[in-house]
Amino acid sequence: MHKLLRVLAIALLCVFASVIQAAEKTTLKIGTLPWEDTVPLSDIAKRFLEKQGYQVEVTTFPDWGIAFAALGRGDVDLMVSHINYVAADYWQKYHQRLEKISVVSHGLRQGIVVPDYMPIKSIEELNGIKDQVDGKIIGIEPGSGVMRDTTEAIKQYGLQYALVDGSTAAMTAQLQSAIERKAPIVTLLWQPSWMDMKFKVRYLEDPKGVFPPPQTYYWIAKKGFSVANPRAREAMASLYVPIDEITAINMSVNQGMTMQQAVDKWWGQNTKLIDKWAVMAK
Repeated sequence: MHKLLRVLAIALLCVFASVIQAAEKTTLKIGTLPWEDTVPLSDIAKRFLEKQGYQVEVTTFPDWGIAFAALGRGDVDLMVSHINYVAADYWQKYHQRLEKISVVSHGLRQGIVVPDYMPIKSIEELNGIKDQVDGKIIGIEPGSGVMRDTTEAIKQYGLQYALVDGSTAAMTAQLQSAIERKAPIVTLLWQPSWMDMKFKVRYLEDPKGVFPPPQTYYWIAKKGFSVANPRAREAMASLYVPIDEITAINMSVNQGMTMQQAVDKWWGQNTKLIDKWAVMAK
């Protein structure tokens, strides 16, 4: 009798597993932001999921607020984000509708920088050189975490500066031009940017701890995704890309490749790693 019950239980589990697998999504929607860290991570995930048999659609959002709202509604299934610090306020707002899937990278660093030929070493010294830079900190897209942190730093340190909204491309052009002319400039930077490797800059010390420590990247999804899509969840949990690899991809883009070409190059150089991911995903 016990043997019969055991056989029936195993059979029911197999049927249940088959039903769950049949109900899993075959098309997955990834949300991303148009930035140097989120784009390559999203592209690598897209390729890996397609290798596992999924169809993948990627939607690019202009800022975290719109992206988190879309994920909370279920307009997209998955998104990579640094929810501990950069996007912590959005995570706090939407976390009851969302869930963490897995860690995909670690080491994001960001802060206020100056070229290494400028004499200052700390944010506390910025007011002393404000006239040299017209009292401006050259910023990027207004929805980014580093812009919010810099706004807070201006308050905390009593900086007599205006944070100038703009774009990453415009900031890059101004930083490069200033360095070529040995001119003073105060701007923002982060790893894994290619600029962090190419330009000789100094991250200003932050004794008040306004800017966060090195941050972790997580895959997040709408609540219930892991239960409804266990195979996809295992695939996403198998991915891990070191921060230096993301920086290398961005350096390839800076040297003339498109992002697609740069990820192609990285993909071809890391087939053994990708094969390991595939084994882990099963």
